[in-house]
Amino acid sequence: MRPTTLARLALAGTRTDTARVALTALSALLAALAGLTALTVLAIPTPAVTVENPDRLSEQYHNALLAEPGLRGGTAFALLMLMVPVLALAGQCARLGAPARDRRLAALRLAGATPGQVTRLVVLETGVAALLGTLVGLGVYLVGRDLLHRPDARGQLALPTDVLPSPGALAGVVLGLPVVAALATALMLRTVTTSPLGVTRKAARERGPGPWAGLLIGFGVVSFAVIRPVANQLDDTGKWTWLVPLLFAGGALAAMIGVVIGTGWISYHCGRLLRRHARRAPALLAAGRLMADPWAGSRTFAALLAALIFGAGAAAQRAYFATQDQLDREQSRLAGAGDGGANPFYLSTMDLVDGAIAVAVLIATGGLIVALVEGIVARRRAYAALVATGVPRATLSRSVAWQALAPAVPAILLALAVGTLLGRGLVGEVSAGGGSTLVCEATAALCDDPATREQYSRIVYVPEVRRAIPVPLEHLAWLGAGALAAMLVTVGVGLLFLRVSTALDELRAT
Repeated sequence: MRPTTLARLALAGTRTDTARVALTALSALLAALAGLTALTVLAIPTPAVTVENPDRLSEQYHNALLAEPGLRGGTAFALLMLMVPVLALAGQCARLGAPARDRRLAALRLAGATPGQVTRLVVLETGVAALLGTLVGLGVYLVGRDLLHRPDARGQLALPTDVLPSPGALAGVVLGLPVVAALATALMLRTVTTSPLGVTRKAARERGPGPWAGLLIGFGVVSFAVIRPVANQLDDTGKWTWLVPLLFAGGALAAMIGVVIGTGWISYHCGRLLRRHARRAPALLAAGRLMADPWAGSRTFAALLAALIFGAGAAAQRAYFATQDQLDREQSRLAGAGDGGANPFYLSTMDLVDGAIAVAVLIATGGLIVALVEGIVARRRAYAALVATGVPRATLSRSVAWQALAPAVPAILLALAVGTLLGRGLVGEVSAGGGSTLVCEATAALCDDPATREQYSRIVYVPEVRRAIPVPLEHLAWLGAGALAAMLVTVGVGLLFLRVSTALDELRAT
């Protein structure tokens, strides 16, 4: 098959295929923007040490997250975390219209195409769509960089619009993301062979998921719990410095994978409980679907659960900063130093983190909507057959709601619990005091004068105080409510498509 023919076939298709390509391109655009923004933060040059600037601050920015070299890595990491729900959205979009695409590929096999050519066709479709999205993303990034370059009266910038990543880094994002998307598509198709009569899946019959995902969650929680003791030990030895980031990355990844896989176990057992105790048709229909495909929940909720784990961990860190700030204030007042010790920088930084989490939840909601709509459209003939046999549409609507919400609620609670445990594993308590401080009880002029400072000064001994960090229940409740609201919106949008998909004309669909 010639390359031009392969390209024409990749761009052909129905309106569903066009929607899939457009959504894939949109996902690639968002991922490219997140990657380019993170690279821009890392590209900020660090000045040399001078007498006027001993901390090597990039003073052209008034935001400490950009000015301080030690904070840029965390800022870039938070931006890269936004790519997780975006890539999950791309995976959901790739499944849109899968039955119709399978029939189109089967027709190509009937026309003489080989299985390898069919696979290359699908890979090319995904790669071209992703490349289109990354190119548009690069254009949006360059235009936005010029539009947002607005120095203030002191010449300082709010965003790093004065730097650009290296050409190699730009090319790596713009060309690398389509390559990754194409390779992921080829990997997903490794167990699928398109025959002239349809699609044959060589995967073995799925059984009920086992609870072994709990081992991954336990490994992640233990990894975070030992980070602080290991870091303190490394301060004394100066060796094995790579162990701390390895524990952090490995623990976070293991916990996220464990929660996502554990959702399959939750879905299967929710189906079993519904089948055993339910008495009405909607719950029984949902039970059958949950037990037949328990991994659908893992695929559908992956991005949302990852965002919730990150959000719960951030809430635990916010509770740590707030508790430490409050304790420092109290100790300062006891020492007679006024209301010192308050440092709003970390709390304001957590506000930015919460904003990033809200964006991630919003993107994950888009993935949920695409996944639910894809499942309804893929089974529209079965739904139409049920309606034709007398099943009310209201029954099917409640069945879809049961199928979406029954595993979602415990999965959301599990993600929030794991994220909180990860955050509290890093820091479980705060401390302050444990030393002495010199307090001057006079006016500023007398305290600044060396001749009079000593007679008005006294040494105050401050005992060490330790305080446990409270569980941020209010913040966690808001996160859980937001996730549940996202699920309700998803179900509402899906029910709109359900009414269209249960028309009796769908029985004649080919």
